[in-house]
Amino acid sequence: MLKQKFNIWIEEYLFFPTLFQKIISFLLIPFTLIYMIIIAFKRMSSSRKLDFAIPIISIGNIVVGGSGKTPITIALAKDKEDVAVILRGYGRKSQGLYVISQNGKILEDVSVSGDEAMLLANSLPTASVIVSEDRIKAILKAKELGCKLVFLDDGFSKYHINKFDILLRPYKEPENIFCLPSGGYREPKMMYSTANMVLKEGIDFKRVVKFKKEGKLLDELPSKIVILTAISKAKRLLDFVPSSCELVSFPDHYNFTKVDIEVVEKSYKDFTILTTAKDFVKLEKFHIKNLVLMDLEIEFRADIDFSSLEKYIKGKKYK
Repeated sequence: MLKQKFNIWIEEYLFFPTLFQKIISFLLIPFTLIYMIIIAFKRMSSSRKLDFAIPIISIGNIVVGGSGKTPITIALAKDKEDVAVILRGYGRKSQGLYVISQNGKILEDVSVSGDEAMLLANSLPTASVIVSEDRIKAILKAKELGCKLVFLDDGFSKYHINKFDILLRPYKEPENIFCLPSGGYREPKMMYSTANMVLKEGIDFKRVVKFKKEGKLLDELPSKIVILTAISKAKRLLDFVPSSCELVSFPDHYNFTKVDIEVVEKSYKDFTILTTAKDFVKLEKFHIKNLVLMDLEIEFRADIDFSSLEKYIKGKKYK
């Protein structure tokens, strides 16, 4: 459990630091200034943007860790045609470019894809999902496959690509307002003003969680439950469960081992284990008894205005 405690400590330091952690944060400010200079230089050196003649929609954030990029991508892409979703594929055991699914047909397993890419492939039955460290190669591959619309996961920092930037703001903004390594921001907060659209959790969208076991919806949860997960800011899952629920968290994108599962099952005997969809794609091979899926969906505000996004898509589509 040492890894779990260290992971929680890091997240507290980045987002909601204690007095001691604030002191560490201030001591690291010189390194933060260097980091910000590098970011500014990258932006200025990317003044000429590459245009691929198809609409590219970036779903990103400027805080470290998750802000709901994957479920937002699913929500926006599910009704679109000829779609490709491109992402780096964090946590995968492969390197290079792989087509994880093509027009809904899954071509690789989770070890090649990584957890997020496999979740996207499972959730978008007509889309193509591509993982690659090189986003330019992946976009060209998407065009080769006949895709006419690209969703770029975590693409805000790809300054050299002409795209429509959607930034997500978390429900709970970090109290630590500094950029890395002094705080939890990857770019200054002022960068929200440069995005084409900003969606804030709790105002523009909310997460709706349903609990499913073997595909069937549960009306209520058992009394003894524990969450097993490897996502960023795992404590946020506790908002959707009874206060008695316990939490076992691993670093983001962690690949579970058989030993990990055996330890959890032994430590939490007779408990029902809850997990997220992103974790489920890695856990299903272990055939865990009493495993329940926390099925998360995004619900947008009824009057949210997506007209600028739709106008961009129509204006960029090539014939």
